Amino acid sequence: MRKLILAAGLVSTLSACGSSGLFDRERPDEFAVSRQAPLVVPPDFALVPPAPGTPAAAVVDSSRAAMEAMFGGPAPRSAAETSALNAAGRGNAAAGIRSSAGDPATEVVDKGNTTRDIIAAPEGDGQDARAAVPQQ
Repeated sequence: MRKLILAAGLVSTLSACGSSGLFDRERPDEFAVSRQAPLVVPPDFALVPPAPGTPAAAVVDSSRAAMEAMFGGPAPRSAAETSALNAAGRGNAAAGIRSSAGDPATEVVDKGNTTRDIIAAPEGDGQDARAAVPQQ
């Protein structure tokens, strides 16, 4: 019985390799299915020369132009942000500092184990949280 099952399996496996019989069929030639039309420049295609005084296309930094288009450059500080910076003694901080905070060239300071423990602490529901505002 075992030899019969093995022989049937072998015959069915090898029948897929044959090129005649049930599995033989005509296949279409994928390159003869359709012809590609030649590329043609549209008749109304016209380039406009750049206006005098505008920078050349190669001079414009495309990533900076995209950031300017999306975000509009550094935003002016609000009154609250200005007063907070003045109170901290940092009123002359750069206006676009938030944009360069994630820059790989930004120098960072190791804050030690306490900061790492605070960041790694499990998140709670906030029921035990306390806040204190210092009196001035």
